[in-house]
Amino acid sequence: MTDVIILHGAWHQPAHYAELAALLNSRGLSVEVPDLYGLSLTESTATVEAIVSSASKSPVVVGHSFGGVTAGTVRGAAALVFLSSWILDVDESPATVLAQTPGEPGEGLVVLPDADGRLRPDPEDARAKPYGDVDEPAAARAMELLRPEPPSIFNATPTRVSWRDTPSVYVRGLRDRTIATPLPDRFAGRCSRTETWDTGHSPHLSRPAAVADLIVRHRTDGAS
Repeated sequence: MTDVIILHGAWHQPAHYAELAALLNSRGLSVEVPDLYGLSLTESTATVEAIVSSASKSPVVVGHSFGGVTAGTVRGAAALVFLSSWILDVDESPATVLAQTPGEPGEGLVVLPDADGRLRPDPEDARAKPYGDVDEPAAARAMELLRPEPPSIFNATPTRVSWRDTPSVYVRGLRDRTIATPLPDRFAGRCSRTETWDTGHSPHLSRPAAVADLIVRHRTDGAS
């Protein structure tokens, strides 16, 4: 039985969410954090929906950052929890959204191509933005775990979405500069409700207990 499914963001991996998963486990919830690295959006959606369909009770699906793109397409969830997430509509892609919304100077994650043409977050920028409000040991560990992504991640385009019909909550971080303004407000407007926290882009690392509380509430009561 799976109670909670956590979907990692781009450049991230399941180990980034180990502390949050452990907190949820300590509260009696079974957690799965599938590794979606290298999968297309269609493949990611199918992987998560297979977990959902095998659960005896509809689980809560949590999407962080780019993980929200997949979360927003998954059918059968009891509720969706978006942590500083991207939420795309049908025929939208991150590339087209970013082209239409340049944001303020200094916003958005700086990524650099490696020798293989993959993109890696700039270390200094990653420390300041995704992990700006995370304590040093946790931030250092998170940065060590980052892995390169192909440029094609920016072309992920949903052919259907589930966020219109599933109860959801969006956690909007006041100090998040990883996603260009005004995109977080735009994405939050696609959810049933919004919670605004004094956090950056990674509340699962800076405030893991608060994120666990939020998930538990939605597992018990559902989003409203």
